[in-house]
Amino acid sequence: MSTSNRRALFQLAARQHGYVTAAQAREIGYSYQAQKHHVDHGNWVRVDRGVFRLMDWPAHPADHLVRWVLWSGAVGVVSHASALSVHDLGDLDPARVHLSVPARFRRSAPEIVLHRPLPPEADIEDREGFRVTTPSRALAECAQARIEQQWLDGAVAEALSRGLTTARRLRAAATELGPTAELGAHIALAAAGR
Repeated sequence: MSTSNRRALFQLAARQHGYVTAAQAREIGYSYQAQKHHVDHGNWVRVDRGVFRLMDWPAHPADHLVRWVLWSGAVGVVSHASALSVHDLGDLDPARVHLSVPARFRRSAPEIVLHRPLPPEADIEDREGFRVTTPSRALAECAQARIEQQWLDGAVAEALSRGLTTARRLRAAATELGPTAELGAHIALAAAGR
């Protein structure tokens, strides 16, 4: 492979915590045969069908999120309790990754929880290697999912105190998701004195 191909692959991997998809590698110029060669020779590690990690890439706390977003074909958005973990809100560290995906998305895996449809672009933030719902949206998603109210109350209070959302933004996000989200957000805001 040319030096420019290696450089392009490394630059892409650097934005994605060392991960690349087979499709991305093909776009850069790595044929499927070249991809197999790199896996066989230990340069790349196959982490899932069509998802690779460059060997010896340093670990990062968000590695698992990038991996699953790439598994989704880069259409998934980290959401719900997983988004709250990204925003460091609350004490819950979900055992499975929560991803919002397009309505027509059909893949599944036991390690993830899929939610449909995708949230509006205004409710999504870009992170290095993945996208995540905003704190307001993530709190409303958790309220809609009927997460334990005590835990939601704490996450809402923390988000308000850190300035990550306002009562108005949270109410608007909950209203968009419906009555269950509205009720959970209302209770949490009341507990926070808002």
